[in-house]
Amino acid sequence: MHNQPKYRPLRPSPLFADGSSARLPIEGTVARGTLHADEAMFTGKSGGAPVTEMPFAITQADLDRGQERFNIFCAPCHDQTGNGRGMVVQRGYRQPPSFHIARLKQVEHGYIFDVITNGFGVMPDYRAQIDARDRWRIIAYLRALQLSQPTVAEPAPGQPGATTPPPGTVPGQQGGQRGGQAPAGQTPTGRGGQ
Repeated sequence: MHNQPKYRPLRPSPLFADGSSARLPIEGTVARGTLHADEAMFTGKSGGAPVTEMPFAITQADLDRGQERFNIFCAPCHDQTGNGRGMVVQRGYRQPPSFHIARLKQVEHGYIFDVITNGFGVMPDYRAQIDARDRWRIIAYLRALQLSQPTVAEPAPGQPGATTPPPGTVPGQQGGQRGGQAPAGQTPTGRGGQ
């Protein structure tokens, strides 16, 4: 029982011509659960353009799951109403735009999917944390959230939540601050340091 006919990872083997016990997968092999043949479902695009329709029918259970995922991953910055004043923003992180501005109410579903997947500006990507079906569920919940709130005016350039920086600033900076950092001598809440 002590000596068993098996190979531990990366042990040599005289059985194969290359001398390795570790074998490469057969060419063209796709691991279970990783075949992403549905372009719209896994990229949010069809023929390179953002899709305008959900790739599957949305049920109440999908909306509930979307709300749960939104509250976990999105609300810290965007807040639970989608106004862009979440707890992270209140502590100094750069404010995202409100989901209730006309521009974001009119963008394609695929555009939002792409932003969740790949990130945008200071928003990181969430492809590793949120699977594709849950990203679509978040979008469905976000659309329901947008229907529940009136459209608001987009802030002027340079104002918190604006998507356009004020004239004369470097892209990625807002009001002379980088990535939501507090000015020297101040905490993210705007009060002087201790």
